[in-house]
Amino acid sequence: MIRKLVAGLSVLNYLGSLLFIFGFLMMLPALVNIFFPEPHISARVIGAFVVPGLTLSMIGLFLTKRLPTSVPDIQESMIITALAWIVVSVAGAIPIFLLLERSFIDVLFEATSGITASGLTIFTGLEEMPPAILFWRSFMQWIGGIGILTFFLAVSFRGGSAAATLFSAESHKIQSRRPVPGIFNTVKIIWTIYGGMTILAFILLYLEGMTFFDALNHTMTLVSTGGFSTHDASIAYFSNFRNGCLIEYTMIFFMLMGGTNFLIHYKVSTGNWRILYQDFEMRLFWFIIVGAVIFIGTDIYIAHGDKVLSSWPNFQRHFRTTLFQTISIITSTGYATRNLNDPYYPALAKQIFLLLMFVGGCIGSTAGGFKVLRLGVLWRTLANELKQLSLPPKAVIPLVIQGRIIPPREIKRVCALLFAWIGLIWTGTSITLACTDLDGVQALSGMLSAVSNMGPFFFSTPELAAFPVAVKGCYIFGMLAGRLEVLPLFVLCARLARR
Repeated sequence: MIRKLVAGLSVLNYLGSLLFIFGFLMMLPALVNIFFPEPHISARVIGAFVVPGLTLSMIGLFLTKRLPTSVPDIQESMIITALAWIVVSVAGAIPIFLLLERSFIDVLFEATSGITASGLTIFTGLEEMPPAILFWRSFMQWIGGIGILTFFLAVSFRGGSAAATLFSAESHKIQSRRPVPGIFNTVKIIWTIYGGMTILAFILLYLEGMTFFDALNHTMTLVSTGGFSTHDASIAYFSNFRNGCLIEYTMIFFMLMGGTNFLIHYKVSTGNWRILYQDFEMRLFWFIIVGAVIFIGTDIYIAHGDKVLSSWPNFQRHFRTTLFQTISIITSTGYATRNLNDPYYPALAKQIFLLLMFVGGCIGSTAGGFKVLRLGVLWRTLANELKQLSLPPKAVIPLVIQGRIIPPREIKRVCALLFAWIGLIWTGTSITLACTDLDGVQALSGMLSAVSNMGPFFFSTPELAAFPVAVKGCYIFGMLAGRLEVLPLFVLCARLARR
């Protein structure tokens, strides 16, 4: 009994530390209001960000100083992880709720989409929104892209076995090796790479013609593969810029970087460029991208052949649109140069987009989805089972990937995760169909986008905004479950159910 009490108080202690840091971060948009002022709401902006930020920090400080702490086991770490993402999502919604005349379920949806780097939005008229709100949406994606507990460990200088357990709970991915020994050194390297990507992307986008504010916001949502934009038209807004093509290719490059395992980035930074094609997951990643571009491009050519080949500029535009949208979907960024529901995309192209939404990017990246490596594990498992049929019954064929034997426990976990993933998507799709007028493919695209932390869907933003509370709540749960890869949220639900 005492052990459970101490563990419960320790959970609150960790949440308090996170709230203390997050409260200070919440005050940053008030500084944005100084450089990009909105005179008619300046006082409201300060009140919406500074007051809640200070309150959260004071609550966090009280919990941290007054409650005991202990090293959590893996189950307790998963509970801390799930609660942390829920609490931060609710906290992130407070400033938006105070500034905009929207229901709390709407702002909670937007904040959850931001912190999970999902990119689904129910807001329109972004150009007229206060700059502080636009910055806060983008900043939440930048924090959440690499993981809020990873960020917390980086800025709080917490190390040791407790940090290792928390890091494992938030990034419980098969074959999740560390670049260097020591959890703090690992987190430091991850954030150094992430920060370097952020600085480089901002410089390039600014030099290519974006305004300072647009470059800042799109940089944060680009490297985090979050996909929030400051314009309703998303990246199509920049298509008529003098360097519009260059902006799109720059974004393609950084979306690929965000969707790639950060361990690969580290090895490349040490001079091992061959890892980009020697690594099993990377080879499969390139194969899926090339295959998708060929099939989608061919399908578009069959539907719009005369227009595609009518001139060299038209062909270039066709290729760039296909490549951009493929990379945007598989890395779960969700930017768009064309709406996915546009008749420009034929039926086969839309079906491939759905498959890419499910697959997602690489493990150890900022991308969402089921992950490429897990798909490779399932494919190799199927191949081994077929090979087993031609061998004696007692023959054992180990599953070997990248020179490492994958233990049966990991294979079972991948299969269990696949079942949970499909179950969540089916449940959410069913609820959407029961409560809205969407057809089957549209409903599937919405819930699949939520669970895979993607952003795009095959219906309009106003339709999403008009969804009933039940469907929005289902999407919120799906975004959190997908970002946490199901297990921490299920562990929390199981603990609450037992109590």
